[in-house]
Amino acid sequence: MPASSSAQTQCQRPNNCLVTMCSAIAVYEQELQRHRETESQLQESVLRESDLLRQKDELIQQNEIMAKESEHRLLNGLQLIASLLTAQSRANKNPEVAAQLSIAANRVATLGRIHHHLHALDKLESVEFRQYLEKLCHDLADMAPNEFPERSLCVEGAELKIASVAAIPLGFIASELITNSIKYAQGKITVRLQTMPNGDCALSVSDNGPGLPTAFDPAATPGLGMKIIAALVRQIRGELKFGAGDQGEGTRFSVAFKPQDAAS
Repeated sequence: MPASSSAQTQCQRPNNCLVTMCSAIAVYEQELQRHRETESQLQESVLRESDLLRQKDELIQQNEIMAKESEHRLLNGLQLIASLLTAQSRANKNPEVAAQLSIAANRVATLGRIHHHLHALDKLESVEFRQYLEKLCHDLADMAPNEFPERSLCVEGAELKIASVAAIPLGFIASELITNSIKYAQGKITVRLQTMPNGDCALSVSDNGPGLPTAFDPAATPGLGMKIIAALVRQIRGELKFGAGDQGEGTRFSVAFKPQDAAS
């Protein structure tokens, strides 16, 4: 048989064949169609996810703008109050009232500086925390009443650089504890920053005040300040301890934390 005739008989299909497509091609076409449908669904899902991410980013940006606007208005409000109190102090003819108004104006102005310190770390990755505490304590001392001239407020301990995500809540904790000590202590208030042999850190505030009640329980305290402290300690995965201060007198609150946990 000639070669050309043999090639034709291998590839030709009879005219009366009812099979229009082989089964392998049919399966391929079905699989291809399923892949196209899956691809279309994935594209729609990606578009939905992209839209949700865009909405989330817009919401975060709006919240940041609102937070900055609120902080700006708060600081402006504090400055306005301080200015009004100062003006009233100067205009008042009663020396005692004028002095009290002047003290109130200074305290409001100091409160604004403290608020600024506590929020100044929002855009920083890390901070030298002892220096930060010294500035905070300076402003808190200025705001404290001066009926106890023997009172002092000092910062001791290690130079420690920590992440801002930990420094911000620790700053609020220190502010609450120092303010509480100022209410009750008449002598030395010590803020101490320590590093432990195991790598943990501790922030403590101690005073020589009357001390804590025997059955003191921070969780059962009705005061808002202690609730804020407990919540912030949980935020940095720390541990709050309390007891007597130096030489068994007064009160000491201490917050132990792991820098790596606080920064996570």
